[in-house]
Amino acid sequence: MSGDQYDVVVIGAGPVGENVADGAVKGGLSVAIVESELVGGECSYWACMPTKALLRDVSALRAVQHLPAAAAAVTGTLDPAAVLARRDRFASNWDDAGQVSWLESAGVDLVRGHGRLTGTRSVSVTAADGTVQELTARHAVVVATGTSAAVPPIPGLADAQPWTSREAVAADHVPDRLAIIGGGVVGTEMATAYSALGSDVTFIVRDGVLPNVEPYASQLVIVSLEAAGVRVMLGASPAQVRRDLGGTVHVTLEDGETIDADEVLIATGRKPNTGDLGLETVGLAPGAWLAVDETLRVTGADGAALGDGWLYAAGDVNRRVLLTHQGKYQARAVGEVVVARATGAPVDDAPWGRHVATADHSAVPQVVFSSPEVVSVGHTVASAAAAGLTVRVAEYDLGAVAGAALHADGYTGRASLLVDDERDVVVGFTAVGSDTTELVHAATIAITGEVPIDRLWHAVPAYPTISEVWLRLLETLGR
Repeated sequence: MSGDQYDVVVIGAGPVGENVADGAVKGGLSVAIVESELVGGECSYWACMPTKALLRDVSALRAVQHLPAAAAAVTGTLDPAAVLARRDRFASNWDDAGQVSWLESAGVDLVRGHGRLTGTRSVSVTAADGTVQELTARHAVVVATGTSAAVPPIPGLADAQPWTSREAVAADHVPDRLAIIGGGVVGTEMATAYSALGSDVTFIVRDGVLPNVEPYASQLVIVSLEAAGVRVMLGASPAQVRRDLGGTVHVTLEDGETIDADEVLIATGRKPNTGDLGLETVGLAPGAWLAVDETLRVTGADGAALGDGWLYAAGDVNRRVLLTHQGKYQARAVGEVVVARATGAPVDDAPWGRHVATADHSAVPQVVFSSPEVVSVGHTVASAAAAGLTVRVAEYDLGAVAGAALHADGYTGRASLLVDDERDVVVGFTAVGSDTTELVHAATIAITGEVPIDRLWHAVPAYPTISEVWLRLLETLGR
C-alpha cells in the first residue's frame, strides 16, 4: 500500500474528468485522475463517437437517395463490414493510448484502478492486481464517474444476456433480427442504424418514440423508421424475455404476442456509477445520484455542501443533464472554481458566472442522429407549460424553405420557436429534418444571450440555406 497527496483527485477519466483535471492543472494545481476502465470514458468508446460513426454512413446514403443524379450514380446498400470498421477507427479500436498520452502532456497523473472514497478528501484505489494506493486531496475530490445502462427487472431479461448501449455500439456483427426495448435517444438511434445495416428491427416503445421532444418531431421520426422497415410498437410493454438453447431471444409482450430476435437491446434509461464509490463513508447513500449546488459541490439532505465543500460531482453522475457536451461545460466550471477556492480568488457564482453551470437549466442543446435528425434547445411546449411560462409558438414547414428544397428533393421537416411573452426572448427551439444539426447552435446562442426578438429580426440568414427558417419563424410570429 502506498500513499500520495495531490491538490485535486478526480475519479473518472472520461471527457468530464479530463476537462476538470485540465482546468485545475492550468490553474497551477497538482492533479491525479483515477480510472478503472479506458481513459476517455463512455463517450469515446461506447457512445458519442462510435455511435455517430455508425450513423454517418446512414445519413450520407439517405442524402444521396434524395438527389436523382447522385442516386443514379450510387447503387446497392451499405457495406456493414466497412461501416463497423470505420466505427472501430473512431473508437480507437478500444485502445486508450492516445488519451493517456494527452493526460501526460497536460501534466495530469493517471492512477489505474477502482477508486473509492474512504473519508474526507481521501480516495483508495485498488488496481487490477489487488494492490492499493491511497490518495489524499489537499483541496478537492471530484466525482466524474458517469452512468451505465439501467436494466429493468423484466422476468428472464438478465438471463437472456441482453445488449445494452455498449454491446450495440461495439458489436462485431449485424444481427438478422434485433428487438429494441425503449424509445429514447439510444433506442431510436440504434433502430436507425441497424435497420439501415440490414437488421429486421422491432422497436418496442411503451412510452413512445423520443417522448421528450415536440410531438411533431417524434411523429416524423416514426414515419421515417416505418418507411425503413422498422416495426414500431407504440404502447407495447414486455412481460418476459427468454433466450432459448439455440440462441434465439423471445420477448413476450403484456398482450401475449411474442417477438423473436437474435439479439435484444435494452435502452430504457441510465443509472449513476456510484454503487461502489464509498459514498457511505461521507454520509451519502451508495448508488445514489449526487445532488449538487450551483458550483457543483455535492450537497447533503439539507441542501448544503458537505463539510467545507471539498467534494464535487460533474457530468452525468449529478443528473442535471445526461449529455457529454453539457458535462464538459460543467467540468470547465468545476476546474476553475476549485482553483479559485484553493488560491483564495473570488468565486463568480452569480447566474451565468464563470464558476456555475447556469445553461443546464435553460439552454441545453441536443441532437438525435435519427433519420431525420431532431435538434432542440431550451423548452418544448410541454416543458414551458410545466415551468409556468406563457409562450408564443411559431411553427414552419422546413420543406417550404428554399435552402431545404435545394438540399433534397421531397425534403420533409418542421421547425418551431417558443418566445417568452413576458421577456420577449426565445426560450425554446426544435427542428426535425435532414441535416438540421447545424441549426441548433444559433438557437443556443439566442437563448443563452437572451436576444430580444426585435434584435433577432436583424440577424439575417444567408439565402438560400436551411437557416432561412429563422426568418420564416419570425414572420410567423409577427411583430
